[in-house]
Amino acid sequence: MSQMYDTVSAIKVQGGSQPIMEKVVKDEEIELIANETLKRKFSISPDSLKEFAVGYLLGEGLIRSLENINEINIEDHTINVQVDMEDFDIIQELVVGSDCFGGWRQKIEFVNKVESEFTVDKETIINSFNRLKESARIWQETGGTHVAALIYKDKFLSREDVSRHVAVDKVIGAGLLEEVDFKNSFIIYSGRMPADMLIKIARVGIPVLASNAAPTTSGYAVAQEAGVCMLGFVRGDRFNIYSHAERILL
Repeated sequence: MSQMYDTVSAIKVQGGSQPIMEKVVKDEEIELIANETLKRKFSISPDSLKEFAVGYLLGEGLIRSLENINEINIEDHTINVQVDMEDFDIIQELVVGSDCFGGWRQKIEFVNKVESEFTVDKETIINSFNRLKESARIWQETGGTHVAALIYKDKFLSREDVSRHVAVDKVIGAGLLEEVDFKNSFIIYSGRMPADMLIKIARVGIPVLASNAAPTTSGYAVAQEAGVCMLGFVRGDRFNIYSHAERILL
């Protein structure tokens, strides 16, 4: 694992003031290049970059499986990926176009509804969040990261990042690399639940998304339409179910 934080000098003010050394989470600009044509820059934590690349490409619909990736080369702050998919150029234009012009309403047109019989009980949701807090080592040191986990059977794949979207990309990538059956898994994470997050989850085929934070109206609309069970405000022994409550065993 790359070093995820630096130690810097600061002044602590509490009543009086005193000099202290404080751990501050790292964020670095990483460029992802696919087939030398799709180029994106991200400010992210410099860790689990292979998982990030795989998860981002899957979540954006730019690959359908690991078989579509011929090569991943990570050097310094650049990730180069060679994708072998006949309609890559067409999909690339749709992804870029929807980002720039149509927004989430255009993106949702290219997402199939999640088809899954998966259910999960409330105790598993609550216990998973307790485990998520324990796994958030960098957050415990710095308070500066989001944390996400993909849960599938006995697998608990967790990653941290300064970006909530990238934290989720990383666990999706880890899941694909470990051959997780996404339609029988669920994701928990810290952060709001807007439309673009729900679209990512639905595109991968994950039936349940849970967060300790709030949904947005756009996220709510996508969850309803895409067949994703969305849980918010998971704190202690409580949470709210916003969509497709049949997936939660109470």
